[in-house]
Amino acid sequence: MIKNLLEYLYDDIDLKRDKTAFSDENESLTFADLYDISRRIGTELARASFYREPVAIYMDRRPAMIAAFLGVLAGGCFYVPLDSTAPAGRVKAVIETAALRVMICGRDNLKKAEELDFKGRVLVYEDLIDESCPVDDAALARIFDAQIDTDPAYIVFTSGSTGTPKGVVACHRSVIDYIEHLSEILEVDESTVFGNQSPFYFDACLKEIYPTLKFGASAWIVPREYFMFTVKLVEFLNEHKINTICWVGSALRMVSALGTFKTVRPQYLRTVAFGSEVFPPKELRAWKEATPEGTKYINLYGPTEGTGMCCFYRVDREFEDGEAIPIGRPFPNSEILLLSDDGREVADGETGEIYVRGTCVTLGYFNNPEKTGESFVQNPLNNAYPEILYKTGDLARRNERGELVFVSRKDYQIKHMGHRIELGEIESVAGGISGVEIVACVYDSNADKIIMVYKGEAEESAVGDHLKETLPRYMLPGRIVKVVRMPFTPGGKIDRKGLAETYTK
Repeated sequence: MIKNLLEYLYDDIDLKRDKTAFSDENESLTFADLYDISRRIGTELARASFYREPVAIYMDRRPAMIAAFLGVLAGGCFYVPLDSTAPAGRVKAVIETAALRVMICGRDNLKKAEELDFKGRVLVYEDLIDESCPVDDAALARIFDAQIDTDPAYIVFTSGSTGTPKGVVACHRSVIDYIEHLSEILEVDESTVFGNQSPFYFDACLKEIYPTLKFGASAWIVPREYFMFTVKLVEFLNEHKINTICWVGSALRMVSALGTFKTVRPQYLRTVAFGSEVFPPKELRAWKEATPEGTKYINLYGPTEGTGMCCFYRVDREFEDGEAIPIGRPFPNSEILLLSDDGREVADGETGEIYVRGTCVTLGYFNNPEKTGESFVQNPLNNAYPEILYKTGDLARRNERGELVFVSRKDYQIKHMGHRIELGEIESVAGGISGVEIVACVYDSNADKIIMVYKGEAEESAVGDHLKETLPRYMLPGRIVKVVRMPFTPGGKIDRKGLAETYTK
């Protein structure tokens, strides 16, 4: 049984030493590079007496950033990835919330780091990895031996409803449990070549980083701009023989909805996992037709507070437009409870809120006991001993096959014309309309109006006519808006907050 994520790198290091682990178009690092760099960084943190505390990583998304993560772990600390593209105000808020005393910064980001007015110590990555800096093997061994699996591994920050970012703290044990089961579900081995889409300041990148270390696989960091030029994106997948991708649904939709497969098709994909957003059946069909025979498709679900993903569904049948692709069943060693507002388990077919139970539940929000207490709650079905569940705010039901089906975010549930409505249900129906590529609904509470925003070739009038034929009157959008470009968050999700600010004023 392993207790530290570094063991994925250390185990069998001599066998995988010379193999390239992580690459982008400008940089590649072998497993030996990762081993050596992580130990140099860990040594410097130990010398500077930084121990068991958060360490900021202010670097661009590249292989070196992963090496910095591992160096922080080697020093017995936990890493806090910062978004180097975010406004200074946002980064300052994260620094303040995490009470950071030390930052590892890439030399190319030093000027931006100065604008943060950081009062702690700044360590330059390029100086830390200089081969003239000796490694203190004895100190690193003492640190490693003293660690236990419930020590924090990282903090990743999500948006807070009050505007203050929330830092989710995950321990080694939760991540190890996740990676062990995820790797089995994705069927990862040493031949796996990942194509990373997600930023490194989100937990989504765990899916590529730690399975790569565990199996001696490899991963390519896909340039962010290629997701706007999808022919180049697929050509990148083919050029580097990428066979496994784990992307948000909107990233996959952009590729298929823009007609990319008429020009180029993925040649090497064998596993396509999607999650974080609803993926329409018509786009799934387009991908299945374009990828090699036998390519496996897996729907993943899970919150950051549940260490990434905690449910999966291997696509084993066809789905009609407007149907929801299930999120399936929990990962091994996890449980999903569907509870009503009064804390009872709902019946099959009935909608309830998802509560996550198991090792995957993270430690809470850093320096935020009030928000932690609101979301990390005692199991209402157990009054005999302390047992913390994560209350997701997501709604789901079990279908006739016993599969979990995501319904909507609880805060996407509105009261309109006397009816309780899931905005996700409207999006699901609209997403099945020919000529609708991407769709999102927001609610204008002041005007008591549902607003549907979509991108695609279909005309607004045609979309409205189709919805009138398929939805009850009380669910019909009061306004339908066709846009040239749908806004997305840095993590690749539809920016619903931005849409609401734009269309509900």
